[in-house]
Amino acid sequence: MKGITNSVSNIRRMIFAEVARLAYSYDGGKLDELNSIPYKVIPGEISIYRESVFLERAIVAERLRLAMGLPLRSASEQGPVSDGAEAATKSETYYTPPLVNVIKFACNSCPDNVVHVTDICQGCLSHPCSEVCPKGAVSVKGGKSVIDQSICIKCGKCIGACPYHAIVKQERPCAAACGMKAIRSDEHGRADIDYDKCVSCGQCLVSCPFGAIADKSQIFQCIQAIKSGTPVVAAVAPSIVGQFGAGYTPDKLRSALKALGFAHVIEVAIGADICAVDETRKYVEEVPSKIPFMATSCCPAWIEMIKRQYPSLEGCISMSLTPMVLTARFVKRKHPQSRVVFVGPCAAKKLEAMREDIRSDVDFVLTYEEVAGMLEAKGVDPAKLESADYQHGASADGRGFAVSGGVAAAVKNSMEKLYPDIEPKMVLAEGLDNCKKLAALAKAGKYNGYIIEGMACPGGCVAGAGTLQPVNKSVAAVEKQKKESKRVYSFESRYTDLVEELEKLEL
Repeated sequence: MKGITNSVSNIRRMIFAEVARLAYSYDGGKLDELNSIPYKVIPGEISIYRESVFLERAIVAERLRLAMGLPLRSASEQGPVSDGAEAATKSETYYTPPLVNVIKFACNSCPDNVVHVTDICQGCLSHPCSEVCPKGAVSVKGGKSVIDQSICIKCGKCIGACPYHAIVKQERPCAAACGMKAIRSDEHGRADIDYDKCVSCGQCLVSCPFGAIADKSQIFQCIQAIKSGTPVVAAVAPSIVGQFGAGYTPDKLRSALKALGFAHVIEVAIGADICAVDETRKYVEEVPSKIPFMATSCCPAWIEMIKRQYPSLEGCISMSLTPMVLTARFVKRKHPQSRVVFVGPCAAKKLEAMREDIRSDVDFVLTYEEVAGMLEAKGVDPAKLESADYQHGASADGRGFAVSGGVAAAVKNSMEKLYPDIEPKMVLAEGLDNCKKLAALAKAGKYNGYIIEGMACPGGCVAGAGTLQPVNKSVAAVEKQKKESKRVYSFESRYTDLVEELEKLEL
């Protein structure tokens, strides 16, 4: 459903915009205004989306609390939306786990892993479905095929055998999207997250057609930091191009974000260039003399998957800092009093920024969807914005980090130019299901000598949970930006352009 405007995405947008409006107008005291927001999002007496307008407002209320960074409540807990909301008013507030939450009473208890016969069944004479079933679970009754669920093993042979495609396997959409198999059913058949497996990639967030899964946000806290007078710098990921609509061209992004109160805007592609050069050097120095292969370090969900499921491979992960962290450290080195917000596509980056060794570098993480809510709250009109380029001389390869294959390609391209005697090999996987398979093969020694790139989201960062436009459109926008880049390789990137700009700033 990514990139498709629908009722779920509209409700999310309205909630983020309302939280931003509240944050910009908040001047201390209680947050009782929160209690009226569900009535603004769901007006009137007649339900539109669910069987009851009261249920609709209850769901909005919990999504609203999560958007404030507050804990999720169950249907059995009594109290107004604003209960405990004062905890969200401090810009130093971090998320309390879990980051990704299931609003249980919003879940449809979708059937999961069930094979059943649809009305398309023609009751044909050959009934190949029953002939191929290894357990005898398919029989013909009343001229139609019937599956005995008590003995069906969900092998799918009947699905492939049916000439009318009348048999389907139904999966819970959020579970199907989860490459970690972290979503199960609770005792009531509702979605439940196994946090021992979850790596917070966020794919379930955009796959639930009922909007029952949501992550926590720092919109309110970030705006409080902006209002405090502390300079807040927006570090924008390379996948940002085109995310806010046609009017927000690259030359308007700096002005748009400054209209929200950010003191300065920088491109994280500079950090991507530094990362690529660093990983190039480490590959040359360490593969295969110290480690059999090198796994790229940029995707936090991919790295977390390796640490949890393939701990023996942890030493093969590149020790290079991610572009987000490298860029933030550039800012903090020149302006230690400033605060940095990473504006990007990723839910997992929120957890990366919470790590003890990262907290002092990255203060906030906002997705494009959350920033879009801020733009709506402030009534920013792109047509009235001045042109002011936010880019600082990053290379095409650095900007290519946004798409699947871009990280490994940047390292490989730099290596071929800087170390022509070395012939690097690369392999990549996108989607955590495929990433797990790749890691298993690497563990078995199939990719010794390789640069291995894993991306949790199919398509790369442009397919992250916080993106706003279709993946193919984002890929095209990134490729266009790459072609327009004056520098091709990461080692050609002018880090000094960024340093000089930061030195000139009076933050």
